[in-house]
Amino acid sequence: MAKGPRYRRPLRRRYEGKTDYHRRLKLIRSKSIRAVIRASNNNIIVQLIESKPGGDKILVSAFSKELSKNFDWKANTGNIPAAYLTGYLAGLRAKKQNITDAILDLGIFYHHNRVLAAFKGLLKAGMDIPYREEFFPDNFEERISGSHIENYAKYLKNEDPETYQQRFSGYLKKKKIDPLKMGQLFSNTLKIIDNNV
Repeated sequence: MAKGPRYRRPLRRRYEGKTDYHRRLKLIRSKSIRAVIRASNNNIIVQLIESKPGGDKILVSAFSKELSKNFDWKANTGNIPAAYLTGYLAGLRAKKQNITDAILDLGIFYHHNRVLAAFKGLLKAGMDIPYREEFFPDNFEERISGSHIENYAKYLKNEDPETYQQRFSGYLKKKKIDPLKMGQLFSNTLKIIDNNV
């Protein structure tokens, strides 16, 4: 560790790896509304935030737990389809409040695919956020609808039924969901969001 009279300890959130203050300052100076996407292991949060001298003001917020409470989503709230639906929900709420454009604030970028899925949901809802198409990986559209979960479940069910029962025990026993119908569950929830927001 560095020592001496000129050594200054970095800010706590910087050394914990939570905030890049140089990037944050650039975003705040732009005076644009920020689309903030944060993902944990089980949840996704999408917020549209306006920076003000007294502190940030949250204009719109969507939390992935809302999907299971209000929009009939029965699967895990931390997966890629749930992230997309959460972003889509936040985008529709923003449009209702006449917020049409923002800039993306990724912060320290963890859980890449889920964050990108939530961002894709914001774009699909009609938000105008600058980005490059190379930002998204190949075949990302298929993963958004949960087809990768369906394909993996089909493969395991045919090749190794015991592993299939183990890997999807949370869906089969606890939530009573057929992992082979993830696409159908996704499209049903998408329709419910469209009709209720």
